[in-house]
Amino acid sequence: MPLSLPLAAAPLRMACALAVATSLAACQTNTMPTNSAAAISSIATESSAQNISDENKTSKDTQPSELTMDMSGRHEYQLENGLKVVIKEDHRAPVAMTQIWYRVGSADEPLDKGGISHLLEHMMFKGTTNVSSDDYERLIAKFGGVNNAFTSYDYTGYYELFPANRMPLALELEADRMKNLIFDDKEFTKEHQVVMEERRQRTDDNPLAKAYESFRLLALPDSPKGESVIGPMNELESIKLSDLKDWYKTWYAPNNATLVIVGDVQPQEVLTQVKRYFGDLEKSNLPKRTFVTQKGFRGYQKVDSEQAVQVPVLLMGYNVPSLATAGTNNEKQAYALSLAQDVLDGGLSARLESRLIREQGLLTTVGTSYDLLDRGDGLFLIQATPREGVSLEQAQQAITSEIEKLKTDPIADDEISRAKTNTVTGLIYAQDSMEGQARMIGSLQSIGLDDRLLAKLPTKLDGISVADIQAASKKYLVKDNLTVMHVVPPKDNKTLAK
Repeated sequence: MPLSLPLAAAPLRMACALAVATSLAACQTNTMPTNSAAAISSIATESSAQNISDENKTSKDTQPSELTMDMSGRHEYQLENGLKVVIKEDHRAPVAMTQIWYRVGSADEPLDKGGISHLLEHMMFKGTTNVSSDDYERLIAKFGGVNNAFTSYDYTGYYELFPANRMPLALELEADRMKNLIFDDKEFTKEHQVVMEERRQRTDDNPLAKAYESFRLLALPDSPKGESVIGPMNELESIKLSDLKDWYKTWYAPNNATLVIVGDVQPQEVLTQVKRYFGDLEKSNLPKRTFVTQKGFRGYQKVDSEQAVQVPVLLMGYNVPSLATAGTNNEKQAYALSLAQDVLDGGLSARLESRLIREQGLLTTVGTSYDLLDRGDGLFLIQATPREGVSLEQAQQAITSEIEKLKTDPIADDEISRAKTNTVTGLIYAQDSMEGQARMIGSLQSIGLDDRLLAKLPTKLDGISVADIQAASKKYLVKDNLTVMHVVPPKDNKTLAK
């Protein structure tokens, strides 16, 4: 199954995990997107649950948003064994999306076992004591279903889309493999090789992905998210079947999972079926999970990375808090950073695109990303490709100049209004489908946030003023808090040896 960005197809700019991929099963790589409509970071992450203060005041600098988030038809339950169940009614089509999200990902892995979460995801399709892998696939196909899985820094998830009357089958299959997975030596050997080949294709044979992987290690030295989701090759190679069994027994339990069902369903009927299949599963004693507060302001860092790229690429990253790590008292800083990112890079009329590409002709591409909804601290990322004849140093200086202007120059009403509208409409569009609604609920629940906070988002953003954006930019978007990588072609203009 693919290593994935589960929050796919959402044009949300405030959190790159809500915007990167194109489908629920899209592959997660460490490749940096090359246009401003794409997010540049990795997956949205879990953060400790925070109480989001209810501020209803509107800044005199801005106009209140008329957009609202639809939270109707949402029902939440919790079984005695700890399984959280969220059901969302959507009666537009006679289908149901079932997703189960385990709160474990690459950020939880031992230092010497990078990639074990993704490898276990592969093994979850190799059969249980009750259903063989072949029978599993036959059942999915026979009843008109589709299925897949995804792994991120903070969660691993599995899903089935069935006609609504076949939704109980999805519950039965997922409950079965939560506790009855078979660990076969031959299947493990095969999937172990498959995952290592994924690593080769997506990272080792991708020059920009290799550069981005080393960039994250440099920019996030104190965080497990400095390492890639798929893991280093030497650590992947060291994983044994016994390691996978232990990982499964440790984390795959009802009290470490969120079950999300969205579709043409009746909540009480669904809950009855959930209790039927999951109610007797026993909870586990789970290890304590923590999120890392990344030490920023380490001083300016700049490195060159010689890779087999055709054109030079600039990577810039500022260490920043997320909504969770900013805390209730400082949550405005996180919202302000989100809007700052959109003012810089919220479409063709945004500052970086309009000024540095179209007006000054210094860049061919530029993109930014900031993970508002993150488990732990993250990065405010910028990627750019200079136009021919423009050096990486000149490109970096031009971008830095625009960031400095953000701190001092007036931000027009239409700029901040567009930034707020982009954020909220991106979320609305992301939930247009049943799949999108389910992944929004599951991802936020899995990173320790209540998805219902999205209903407050328009009000929260309306409370952010130009002064708030400039204050957050002055605090975090500074040279002392910046890591830079210049990705350059080989000096001899020949392809580097692998």
